[in-house]
Amino acid sequence: MKLAANMKLLSILVPCAFLVPVLITMSSDLKQAWNSEALQNVKTVFIGIFLEAAPFLLIGVLLSSLMQWFVSEEMVRKLTPKNPVGGVLVAGLLGIIFPICECGMIPVVRRLMHKGMPSYIAVTFILSGPVVNPIVFTATLLAFPSHPEITIARMGLAFAVAASIGLLVYLFVRQNPLRKAKAAVTEVKTHSAFKMAHPPKHDDHDHNHEKNWRSFFIHAGDEFVDMSKYLVIGAMITACIQTFISRNDLIALGNGPVASYVFMMGFAYVLSLCSTSDAFVASAFSHTFALGPLISFLVLGPMLDFKSTLMLLSTFRTRFVIGLSISIIVLVFAGSWLINLLV
Repeated sequence: MKLAANMKLLSILVPCAFLVPVLITMSSDLKQAWNSEALQNVKTVFIGIFLEAAPFLLIGVLLSSLMQWFVSEEMVRKLTPKNPVGGVLVAGLLGIIFPICECGMIPVVRRLMHKGMPSYIAVTFILSGPVVNPIVFTATLLAFPSHPEITIARMGLAFAVAASIGLLVYLFVRQNPLRKAKAAVTEVKTHSAFKMAHPPKHDDHDHNHEKNWRSFFIHAGDEFVDMSKYLVIGAMITACIQTFISRNDLIALGNGPVASYVFMMGFAYVLSLCSTSDAFVASAFSHTFALGPLISFLVLGPMLDFKSTLMLLSTFRTRFVIGLSISIIVLVFAGSWLINLLV
């Protein structure tokens, strides 16, 4: 066993050894490229996005681990409203109690779904929670102090879109959309069969799921590593897009009545900003775009951006994520266009 592990390590180290002279030869060129202005900007934007999102992701995985400890399947079933309309309305307002960014929302909801939360309530919570909460409400008011209608429209449209998609999931999604749902069911069945074949002794103190601080931090660490790799990839690609694509060229594409919505929604997807800070970016476009495109930027970004798409794909089935993304885009576009028409 040890020999096989050493051979596997050797197969990695040998090619690396041949890279050393190449890197030494190209060291001056690599150093110049590393210190270039564009690469410095990529590093700055990447670090900014990651540091902005990482605390919320950490809060999310810590809450997820606490739920693993204290929230049982029976408790989730008792607290879940039986009426789907009531469940969607409650889920749409849960962000007031749990003000978590979209990066931390996904691990929490994944844990709740494993505990028995229905998918339509979970999806509503994922979409509304990052927007409909007191932190985002205050940040939007501060970004647009002379336009409170923007804050009201943002909260209202976010709640309406989340509730509508929650009801659509209830009506049309019949199977569990979690990517690892089948594996989880198989694991539970295997574990139950093992317990029936080998009933535990009363004096057996060796429990695999003992609730202690060590197991809590191990679970939180595994969850953080699992979700943060998608955050790193999304932040890096977003930083490259922001660096190498001119913002003026993008704004030039958004001059039309429909193109302005498409631009601001695409801009929100690419920037991948946290919902607590995107309002300050949107305020920079307040003299360029009308109310509707600004609202589409503020609502779509927290619900669907590049890094959250990768995290959704790691949690839910691909077909479900595609349908969810299309529904978000269509409803946000229609809602923001209607708000611009009425207000």
